[in-house]
Amino acid sequence: VQLQAFGGGFVQAGDSLRLSCAVSGLIFRNYGMAWFRQAPEKEREFVAVISSSGNNRKYRDSVKGRFTISRDNAKNMVYLNMDSLKPEDTAIYYCATKWGSTFQYWGQGTQVTVSS
Repeated sequence: VQLQAFGGGFVQAGDSLRLSCAVSGLIFRNYGMAWFRQAPEKEREFVAVISSSGNNRKYRDSVKGRFTISRDNAKNMVYLNMDSLKPEDTAIYYCATKWGSTFQYWGQGTQVTVSS
């Protein structure tokens, strides 16, 4: 199983970014997918999750209304659209598969840096 996250970068506060995660080695449409992030010297935290069908989504409170998680089951891809970025969104962002309550497989992460 491989997950490859990409699309991070260095942006200014208020800008937008779209993260992508390519998944292979499993039946993608059977898995929920999630994004997590880890800022320097902080623990990894949940950002967003989407169900296997794409019909259900949940977000951490601090990103609600600014971030949107989506997926394309035909392409084995999951996305995180991030608008109105803030310096506190600076972190390494990871995608992960979700089965039940377990996050089994993780990508390598992509760095997002938001400058004020």
